[in-house]
Amino acid sequence: MATNIQAIRGMHDVLPEQTPLWQYAEKIIRNVLSSYGYSEIRMPIVEKTELFKRSIGEVTDIVEKEMYTFEDRNGDSLTLRPEGTAGCLRACLEHGLLNQQAHRLWYYGPMYRHERPQKGRYRQFVQLGVETYGMAGPEIDAELILLMHRLWKQLGLLDKVRLQLNSLGTIAERLIYREVLVNYFKQHQSRLDEDSLRRLNSNPLRILDSKNPDMKEVVANAPELMSYLGEESLQHFKAITAVLDDFGIGYEINTRLVRGLDYYGKTVFEWVTDELGSQGTVCAGGRYDSLIEQLGGKSNHAVGFAMGMERLLALLETRNDLPVAKPVDAYLIRVGEKAEREGLRFAELVRDQVAGLKLQTAVDGGSFKSQFKKADKSGAEFAIILGDDEVDRGEVGIKYLRKELPQETMSQSQAIGFLQQHLEV
Repeated sequence: MATNIQAIRGMHDVLPEQTPLWQYAEKIIRNVLSSYGYSEIRMPIVEKTELFKRSIGEVTDIVEKEMYTFEDRNGDSLTLRPEGTAGCLRACLEHGLLNQQAHRLWYYGPMYRHERPQKGRYRQFVQLGVETYGMAGPEIDAELILLMHRLWKQLGLLDKVRLQLNSLGTIAERLIYREVLVNYFKQHQSRLDEDSLRRLNSNPLRILDSKNPDMKEVVANAPELMSYLGEESLQHFKAITAVLDDFGIGYEINTRLVRGLDYYGKTVFEWVTDELGSQGTVCAGGRYDSLIEQLGGKSNHAVGFAMGMERLLALLETRNDLPVAKPVDAYLIRVGEKAEREGLRFAELVRDQVAGLKLQTAVDGGSFKSQFKKADKSGAEFAIILGDDEVDRGEVGIKYLRKELPQETMSQSQAIGFLQQHLEV
């Protein structure tokens, strides 16, 4: 007997009882993005490997250790996308969307990284990405934070997240700071772990993002980038915090916040939580103007963020009052030959006239008792009962399944009105 084939480690199925929570979050996300005038873009999940080497940076954990890369039959090196920013920008450049135009875009879908699977970190994970192009001023940076603040509020999670901000300045400012930082860490080289030693000459800012508790003190005492920013970078940052102050949005300035990808400059931010253990970052982003030229475009401006849906869903599950829609609103029970035929006609009539109602019926018949058990198990609010006698009278019975109320009998047209009213409540 053949053994069952299991899912790939770190890649999970989302089962029917779990999808309503996903749909609840996705609906709110789409509505909030639409209210700010953002348009959806959809890109392939496979791109040329060179795209990620040029955008993410070859000396990063993602490129060095985590990408799913393979050669196709033509000998081309291809990679399952580990993040969405590079592919989104590639699509915009390829289709001429950045030619003296401003765009507000979003995308949603699976990403792939070969990491050690743990709660909140998977090898296939779903990510929401929001990207904006062609806007230089701090107002668009602030708009993205306002958008996320509104999203947290509508998801009922505002009290579970905190906003952290920093500025990485310009490339020229970071080069000066980089030299200062390297000199500092060389003075404490014996206290650096293996990853930090490897990054010392290639990507020293990433050392500031170390999660190694043994390096906490040496990182805490490192020089701060903010001290090396020029007036323009400081004013850009202050303009963002001024908007947040005007709207009463709380934030923490975290001078050790650098983000994991090489292309960020000026604004960087994270929404963090204490509810999910070590996986505390649930949304992160910032400005990445320089990436456009790295990928062959003309000098332009870009800022965006990404959010992992699995962590968002885990955070939603910490709510005690989560209103998740049921997969079925009503269940139609048909007993008798005439009821079997008439029930299908009535079910289609209901679906025609009550848009959005989730109506299910047993297709394999069975006794009234067995169908009633299926109706109860479906999670429906009530059962619609149709027997041969009800067919003759043009009526149906309505049995409440979640409330202690008496069964009602009404005409089919009255039942349609009842269902419409139920859907509006």
